[in-house]
Amino acid sequence: MYPRARFDALSDAIFGVAMTLLVLDLRLPEDFHPHDGEELLHAIYELMPKFLPYVLSFVVLGLRWLSGVQVRTKAEAFGRGYFKWWLVYLLLITCVPFTTIVVGRFANLAPAIWLYAGNTALLGVTAFGLLHHTPQIERDELLRDRQVSLAILIATSLLAIAWSFYNPRQALLVLALNVVSPALSRWIGPASAAKT
Repeated sequence: MYPRARFDALSDAIFGVAMTLLVLDLRLPEDFHPHDGEELLHAIYELMPKFLPYVLSFVVLGLRWLSGVQVRTKAEAFGRGYFKWWLVYLLLITCVPFTTIVVGRFANLAPAIWLYAGNTALLGVTAFGLLHHTPQIERDELLRDRQVSLAILIATSLLAIAWSFYNPRQALLVLALNVVSPALSRWIGPASAAKT
């Protein structure tokens, strides 16, 4: 058995570093020396294609971290099965800055979308594996919210991959639907509660 506090500490650190690394690709060239404010504004505007993947990745990572924090368990230690899923999950989290850089630079190419969306889909699948291996998990509305959020992440990732065959630039926007997952989860919640 592995103590829960150690899992939480390393997870928080990895999420913090991954979220910080995302911004490293948002920079003006070192040899850029604007002559006036208009030239600087134009150069900043040129960074917009990289800014969307940065914001999207930051939101996706933030939602993944938040949903992990909100799921409650009474266990103070985790077994080897959880540990294996957790390591794969953190590996995929550390890949997000790289896939963000690739999609930020080559958003018009379908393989960049496949790499990015494939990583986010695997994040969702791995997170479901973590939920399955979490001992003494509390089955409440926060767990349901996380499940809905993960389902949206996987669905939008697969839809983005499919859409990239038609229009890679628009495919990236499909992943922006993850921003509405908290609202959708709240909307689904009362409907599913009314059925029981």
